[in-house]
Amino acid sequence: MVVLALPAAAAVAVFGSLYGAAARGFLGVPLTLASSLLVYSGALQFAIVALLGAGATTLPLLLTAGVLNLRHLVLGAALRARFESGPLRRALLAFFLVDETFGFAIAAGNDAPLRAVGAATERTLLYSGLTLYVAWLVGTVVGVLGGGLAAVEGLAGALFPVLFIGLAALAVTRRSHVVRALAAALLTAAVALLLPDLRLIAPVVAGVAVALPGGDR
Repeated sequence: MVVLALPAAAAVAVFGSLYGAAARGFLGVPLTLASSLLVYSGALQFAIVALLGAGATTLPLLLTAGVLNLRHLVLGAALRARFESGPLRRALLAFFLVDETFGFAIAAGNDAPLRAVGAATERTLLYSGLTLYVAWLVGTVVGVLGGGLAAVEGLAGALFPVLFIGLAALAVTRRSHVVRALAAALLTAAVALLLPDLRLIAPVVAGVAVALPGGDR
């Protein structure tokens, strides 16, 4: 499962470079790097940059942070039932809880024998979390050092839906569903890269195309 985190790490690094390039002008280099090092929440970090660009004050920033991170209560509750460690270890693991690592951890627990569900879930959350964390930091550094926004924004637009299609594929149990998920990812990437004006509807087109009736095994 940790090996499967490597493609996700590549996508996370791309988004990290976008963030580094975008945040540098608003936060400066030290704060941009510190935000990725300490916050590690792509959605929140991008939202903060957008709000700062719009001239937002402290209160909207705090409210946005609270709202965007409410989903972690649900994600954490789903994982809590599988954990076997104490409060301190759970608190440390919580730092690595993002959408992608949650998907990897749940899938690893589902694949593990009953007696090893807790260990597999925690181990996967830690290892995949570290992998994606390092990728996010590396991407941020690249963006800050001049990776450039325009150079990777087209690629990021293609990778974003593909990343979540890949996470959805982790939860399937039928071979035909895996094939359909991979087909949807490839089709989404192709549309987003070759027809950028249709990028927003690419996941919808891919989803409809691969969901057409067919034999399931």
